[in-house]
Amino acid sequence: IYFLQQWYALADEALEDAIYDSQAMRDFIGIDLAIESVPDATTLLRFRHLLEQHALTQRIFEEINASLADQGLFMREGTIVDATIVAAAPSTKNKAKQRDPEMKQTKKGNQWYFGMKAHIGVDAVTGLTHSVAATSANVADVTMTSHLVRDDDKRVYGDAGYTGMGKYLGEEKDDPNARCCVAAKRGTLKKLKDSPMKTLLLAIEKAKASIRAKVEHPFHVIKNLFGYRKARYKGLAKNQAQLFTLFALGNLVLAGRCEGDADGASVS
Repeated sequence: IYFLQQWYALADEALEDAIYDSQAMRDFIGIDLAIESVPDATTLLRFRHLLEQHALTQRIFEEINASLADQGLFMREGTIVDATIVAAAPSTKNKAKQRDPEMKQTKKGNQWYFGMKAHIGVDAVTGLTHSVAATSANVADVTMTSHLVRDDDKRVYGDAGYTGMGKYLGEEKDDPNARCCVAAKRGTLKKLKDSPMKTLLLAIEKAKASIRAKVEHPFHVIKNLFGYRKARYKGLAKNQAQLFTLFALGNLVLAGRCEGDADGASVS
């Protein structure tokens, strides 16, 4: 039932009603209305609180990833890091007469956003998420690098927002063995005059971007397939707990695609 809530982005009351209305949902969770009733919204709320209090959503994430690792779907060649802004309700129509104090404002482009950030590290080969963290929206992406990278990663890829991430990984600025592979800023490339060197640099940036594209797949799954567009709860802890579940379930979706690609490659 908890997974259905994540897949369909439903509130507790809406989930209870949806199960009563949907025979497919009742078949999936094994409830026969002739024998038992659907757990009410309060029961679902208490169950979710138990998961949050005991960090069990992180355990779900770790167990699913351990199973996928046993199937050879984590290559450990490198990590791609990225973050996305998750909007939170800006309303002050509550008892405290204020917005969620753990959510902050940040500016992206010419637009301001209020909410939090979901930071992830994904396997550079398969695009499966292995690390998740939640912060307020005003936290710089690069400062979370050390929380997302595995110790044995040979390369770490990030967009221009991760410029200088070597410092957060304990690497020297001009270290020839540095693992960091960060996108060049667009302004820097635009300033270059047309030349064979600029053509080469653009080709390199295109190759780096093609690798980093995998990090968008988990975001696509939870936002577009699961409908996760806004922070549902107040406070970072509850929302981070939900993120662990969402990305764990997202990994199962992506793992099916990885296995399909592997089967297709073996046949061809």
